[in-house]
Amino acid sequence: MKRQYDMLVIGGGPGGALAAKTAAEKGLSVCLVEKRPAIGAPVRCAEGIGKELLTDFIPPDPKWIATDIERAELVAPDDFSMVLEPKMAGSEVGYVLDRKVFDRELVWKAAEAGAETYVKARATAPIMRNGAVAGAVIEQHGKMYDVDAKITIAADGIESKFAKWAGIDTTVPLREIESCAQYLMTGIDIDAQMTSFYLGNDVAPAGYVWVFPKGKGLANVGIGIGGSKSGAGHRAKDYLDRFVKRKFPDGKCIELIVGGVSVCKPLSCTVADNMLIVGDAARVSDPITGGGIYNAMYTGRLAAETAIEALEKGDTRKAALLPYDTTWRSSTLGKALERNYAVKEVFVGLSDEKLNAIVHSISKINLEEFSTLTLITELIKANPSLLLELRHLKAFL
Repeated sequence: MKRQYDMLVIGGGPGGALAAKTAAEKGLSVCLVEKRPAIGAPVRCAEGIGKELLTDFIPPDPKWIATDIERAELVAPDDFSMVLEPKMAGSEVGYVLDRKVFDRELVWKAAEAGAETYVKARATAPIMRNGAVAGAVIEQHGKMYDVDAKITIAADGIESKFAKWAGIDTTVPLREIESCAQYLMTGIDIDAQMTSFYLGNDVAPAGYVWVFPKGKGLANVGIGIGGSKSGAGHRAKDYLDRFVKRKFPDGKCIELIVGGVSVCKPLSCTVADNMLIVGDAARVSDPITGGGIYNAMYTGRLAAETAIEALEKGDTRKAALLPYDTTWRSSTLGKALERNYAVKEVFVGLSDEKLNAIVHSISKINLEEFSTLTLITELIKANPSLLLELRHLKAFL
């Protein structure tokens, strides 16, 4: 590990990997550090992503695609089920990835482009000079290294300690964190080409249960519940255990992961002097689904492109990096985050009766393509009684 680079990337997830690869391809000296001993492990998400979204960045490869999903199922609290077939589901279907392989592939591509990569290398503090980030103190194998960098990318996930240490308020209110638990289960009776989502305040208050197939009889079965709904005897794992006992009593659990996902608004600003913040660290995971793979890759690449231009001009102050912040906010992604946050705020407060009405209404709507925007519009048309609950969403229609 050298003592100075053009770019230091904190975090080896999809956002950090895309940032490192993009910068290295342009000839910058890049150092990527990942605090865990292995890239992609432990898996921290349900591993799903839309097909069109993924191909914006990398051609699909069977070695890291666990399942090609064709349908999506939505199950109401009263167990009424509706299925979105391929033509209607659009971007809601896609791939279930093997993140352990996928994340490593992204970092390998960054390394092939010329980035230096280090695992079990933890950023313990930013190096600050004249109030600006100038690199980081890196701990690896019991040794400490001062690593200077002209630009630092904070891609360290929901924990996002680095940006906080650098003076950015990254606090997520408890009610805007989804408490999550997920089993990798085998020996269960599922449709291997259909993702399923279960709603209901008894099933997953202020959240949902998901079943993401990874092969015949094999699936990620997980849950996210509102952080404020969690407590002794009713934590995410408690709800998940009850669901599994009811739905997959003969299934075998071969892996358990737990964690949190932010479903809040993005950070008020995602740049500072000499620093850009990407992915979950920037709070750009989807407020409805909690999904963040595409969002991380998009912001990671954009951050690197902005940094490259700033370095070419010799100005990496906050004002010079602001185009990154304004660009992603005005993009399709940024607009979707704003809209989906408003949708989330409405739906987490709905009763099971209202959730039942919504799912039943959706099943009767003839949509050419499923999207949050068209869904809300058609829901109000088909079920005027929902207008009161959905009135706050009129600005997005």
